[in-house]
Amino acid sequence: MSLYKNSSFWVLLMLIYIYTLVSSGEVNVLATDSTDKMRQTPSFSPAPAAAVVMGDSPAFKPGVEALFSLNLLSSFPEDLEISKYCSELLLIFGQRYVAYVNCLVTAARPVQVCQKCYSSYGSLVDTYANISSDQMGAGDNDSCRDSLLRSDRLMLVYLLYSNMQELWAKSDCDKCITKGFQSPTNDTLYFMNTHNQTVTCFNKYQQGNYTELCKDCKSSYKSLNELYSRMETNQTMCIDIEDTMNMTRRLWSRKYNCSFPREETVPVIAVSSFMLFLPIIFYLSSFLHSEQKKRKLIHPKRAKSYASLVNIQSKLS
Repeated sequence: MSLYKNSSFWVLLMLIYIYTLVSSGEVNVLATDSTDKMRQTPSFSPAPAAAVVMGDSPAFKPGVEALFSLNLLSSFPEDLEISKYCSELLLIFGQRYVAYVNCLVTAARPVQVCQKCYSSYGSLVDTYANISSDQMGAGDNDSCRDSLLRSDRLMLVYLLYSNMQELWAKSDCDKCITKGFQSPTNDTLYFMNTHNQTVTCFNKYQQGNYTELCKDCKSSYKSLNELYSRMETNQTMCIDIEDTMNMTRRLWSRKYNCSFPREETVPVIAVSSFMLFLPIIFYLSSFLHSEQKKRKLIHPKRAKSYASLVNIQSKLS
């Protein structure tokens, strides 16, 4: 009897185990079938929240066959989009902005950002002036200034232009370029011509005969220094001229080991000599002044003795 009960118990356990396996297999089959059906059914445009949920799901595989396109999020009603005129201005601004940045990179070393990039910067300034003006396109109710510069907190177009404008101001390019960004100023052209003459003289002695270089190129280098000093005093100098002169001075002093006495040393020597002889002049003047006082004190005594001597002689006579 006990053996029969034990056999029944083990048979019941086996039936439960088989039923569990069959049940789990049916669930997997159903899940697989439902997934396939979801892939075969046509897609609709769900809410963005649903897209986020599906993106977190392992069954969602973004790619070419993704169910949702992020490009749909960029479409807005027509009354919120910018006009065609402003879109064209924004495109032109981007093209000229990139052109100016590329020019700055190529002119970074040696620094020639004013001479080489004034034309591209002038084009950028003109485009931004059109954007920031009150001019409206055909059939537009708002200007591009409102839609491109003031429509958001970041104000990206204004920020980009401000950075380029600040860079231009720090370079002092207005001192080397004429108004309207037409050409370099006459002072800038004259300095660059003088600099080219000096460098041409340097290039004649590239074989290592620096003694002759220091002798023959002294006058041209001195003229360049004098011109640079005048431009610095008159404030007609930009970063291009400053960097060019610094590089030329390094060539003259470090590479070629040349030097010449500056005119500023003459006043320094004169003042130093005067300060050196100042104590001698002081003591000499004090000595002469004291001797003059002694003479003034002795003179009345002699006059008195002479008067008394005349009186005595008159009495004796």
